[in-house]
Amino acid sequence: MGGGGFSMEPENPLLDAYILSKARTHKPKVCFIPTASGDSEGYIEKFYNAMSAFECTPCHLPLFRQKKDWRETLASSDVLYVGGGNTRNMLAVWNAAGLVPHIRHAAESGVLLCGLSAGAICWFERGHTDSSGTLGVMECLGLLKGSCSPHFDGETERRPSFLQLVSSGAMPAGYGLDDGAALYFEDSVMIEAISSLPSAKARKVEMGPKGAFEKVIDTRYLGV
Repeated sequence: MGGGGFSMEPENPLLDAYILSKARTHKPKVCFIPTASGDSEGYIEKFYNAMSAFECTPCHLPLFRQKKDWRETLASSDVLYVGGGNTRNMLAVWNAAGLVPHIRHAAESGVLLCGLSAGAICWFERGHTDSSGTLGVMECLGLLKGSCSPHFDGETERRPSFLQLVSSGAMPAGYGLDDGAALYFEDSVMIEAISSLPSAKARKVEMGPKGAFEKVIDTRYLGV
């Protein structure tokens, strides 16, 4: 999700409902990973409040104040929902804690991986992030090919920065996601683009003879 979900659209449950509809069980265990926000207590509270409206079992994995073995939490989850925040700090903490191999194993085992902003770009080879103060490129987990830029319509500098980075070769071709827009992948193949807002779109950004260009992906609005 380029943006949206319970933290950005608390009155609009369309994307969160879509996520749960793709889980492997009828009543999935949804594990929120709020590392990118420094395990913000307010963020965690919003997650539990939002999930209470759905048929699911919510839990969270606080790496900054973890009191029990997180491996048990991951192993028993059906959905890993990664929150937004600082992507660079998040991946550094995940690597220091030894979390990354277990996330890869979860993906191979059929666990649904999702998230917004930092929790969206982290799955790709490279992400478009302002984690260091200015917009730039960072290496991510590489579970999905290419690159991703969130908040494509929500932050003025996002689109021109991403297009310039792809044009220069610093960033591989990838996706620009508006706030409220999301992509759904199965086995690393993009299945569809969906949105919680009629105007929100997902875009494919590719290289052409004259540099990077964007192409709007047919984006299915989840509302009426």
